[in-house]
Amino acid sequence: MASVIGLVAHSLNSATDWWEEMNEFPLWQKWIFYTLAGLFGLVSSVALIQLIRIECRVPEYGWTTQKVFHLLNFLVNGIRSFVFAFRRNMQQLKPEILQHILLDLPALAFFTTYALLVLFWAEIYYQARGVSTDRLKPTFYVINVVIYTVQILLWLIMWWKPIQAIMTLSKLFVAGVSLFASLGFLLYGGRLFLMLQRFPVESKGRRKKLNEVGYVTTICFTCFLIRCIMMIFNAFDKAADLDVLNHPLLNLFYYLFFFS
Repeated sequence: MASVIGLVAHSLNSATDWWEEMNEFPLWQKWIFYTLAGLFGLVSSVALIQLIRIECRVPEYGWTTQKVFHLLNFLVNGIRSFVFAFRRNMQQLKPEILQHILLDLPALAFFTTYALLVLFWAEIYYQARGVSTDRLKPTFYVINVVIYTVQILLWLIMWWKPIQAIMTLSKLFVAGVSLFASLGFLLYGGRLFLMLQRFPVESKGRRKKLNEVGYVTTICFTCFLIRCIMMIFNAFDKAADLDVLNHPLLNLFYYLFFFS
């Protein structure tokens, strides 16, 4: 029994040493962040290609929800790619508030992008039930204006007086926004999925759409919820901070699996 415990302890120590060695090695830091930059750049490029394809196919419809969604995806992932490609330079930016803006802005834009998808699903759901959707878009705009206004105020306060309490509050605010997004996906994605499930599936195309709603709802709900949990940990424990150079592995695993 003692030998088993000793073997487990040795394995844990070796894993810890490996983790710390990988995190502190500059070459690994460089290539992990470059890998993340490449992945986000790829997603950004795919979103741009999709936007161009839709625009070429139906130019007469103007800026539809689908086009705006792909445009925002292109911008959000492009900014993420830039941030990871120049992470070392960003850590040296002065004043420090510029670092917070460049790191927090993509998260807010990510929320807006996928809140737009929730809006689209909510419109489909209410239209199918014969309920007016006139208030949905104004509500979407108001929510986003409030969120961006609060975040800008927090940035200004952090610039004026960068105390730990304000930084913690800013991270908790991002966590709250992520929780709000996850609940939006659960509410309207779940409602739309259940509504579509009640209709008879007459073709493979309709079955595919039903599965898409279910998969996207589950994935987005999970990603935003985990982001909320990570930001709460980050607010109270520096060891969970994703936005520093000496946590490249944590960044890699987090963004690779949850991409938010």
